[in-house]
Amino acid sequence: MHDIKIIRDEPEAFDAALALRGLEPLASKIQALDEDQRRLTTELQAMQARRNEASKAIGMAMGKGDKALAESLKSEVSDIKNTMPQLEEQQRAAAEQLALVMNALPNLPLPEIPHGEDEDDNVELNRWGTPRTFDFAPKDHSELGPALGMDFETGAKISGARFTFLRAGMARLQRAIGQFMLDKQTVENGYTECAPPLLVRDHAAFGTGQLPKFAEDLFRTTDGRCLISTSEISLANSVREQILESQQLPIRITALTPCFRSEAGSAGRDTKGYIRQHQFEKVEMITIARPDQDDEEFQHMHASAESVLQALELPYRNMMLCTGDMGASVRKTIDLEVWLPGQETYREISSVSTCGTYQARRMNTRYRPESDKDGAKKPTEFVHTLNGSGLAVGRTLVAVVENYQNADGSVTIPDALLPYMGGMAKLMPAQ
Repeated sequence: MHDIKIIRDEPEAFDAALALRGLEPLASKIQALDEDQRRLTTELQAMQARRNEASKAIGMAMGKGDKALAESLKSEVSDIKNTMPQLEEQQRAAAEQLALVMNALPNLPLPEIPHGEDEDDNVELNRWGTPRTFDFAPKDHSELGPALGMDFETGAKISGARFTFLRAGMARLQRAIGQFMLDKQTVENGYTECAPPLLVRDHAAFGTGQLPKFAEDLFRTTDGRCLISTSEISLANSVREQILESQQLPIRITALTPCFRSEAGSAGRDTKGYIRQHQFEKVEMITIARPDQDDEEFQHMHASAESVLQALELPYRNMMLCTGDMGASVRKTIDLEVWLPGQETYREISSVSTCGTYQARRMNTRYRPESDKDGAKKPTEFVHTLNGSGLAVGRTLVAVVENYQNADGSVTIPDALLPYMGGMAKLMPAQ
């Protein structure tokens, strides 16, 4: 959501920023809707004020014995009462139309974001680690997985496409990865662990921007709730409709949860293997910050995501997303892409983003700046929100399996995960 004052005062700059998102100019349309809504609101307020004024005057006229004036005022009040519902309906419809347009707008990219249409225009920033040199042809996880407990057939029989049944050591390894990540973010990186709801109402999904734009990607229940596509929804909304104190910020929170996505629009993509599932686990990081803390917290969150890959010794690269590939609610995103030798390519494993005030306005989350030296209080301001994966558990499982595979089909457990594996040092294929 955007500040309507900026659109009123800087329409050309607003339209230029929308153009970077591939959208047509909308400032003039928004200004017209805004003016209409404000005009009707002003008329309604004036009518209400006159009704109240005339109602008081009736009593005064009756007290003075001026029945003619009293009757005239009564007639005026009656006319106002008959007219007001129509004006109220017009004002409500105008406000809804303005909200409909405003709520569908994406966030505006920061000036340093590269211009582009899609992922082909993203910019590589740097790489970490050297891909392993194998003395045999490395296999894709979808080839290695079944003998190690990654059962695609049973998952499909139970639930359909894009579901997988993990068994034995493979299930243990996925659990180990999730616990390791959660410990990394809480013990080392300063995030507070949370256990949030997996079902949310529409206002929560609207708050973080999943609604209305990405309604098709959400699984819904029969009682009007939806399953979270990311715990960003639950975590960020934990401060919705609050006024926080400046000293409370930044707030860093994290959770390891299942996530559910219908993957609308991904037909034909990653149908093989464990990359794109309807149900998956992810460690999410959320930061609620003051505007002046945004840059520092972005760097901290990005480093926190990197720390997991570095501890697991998984080669990766950082990609700055272009204007055409960023999510709708963000203004800057860096993707971490891990090297998968079986596919001979880098694949996204984390996105770290800042949303500025976009989500805060939708959630109505503010903070109270510290008072001036003379004690004068400052007006409240919207917080900034940041989010990032720390990391996607299933994709990390894929990366471990492919990067640590051996010629005999076994997978060596990375040293960082050994404390979580109950003495298991390798996944051995079934004979």
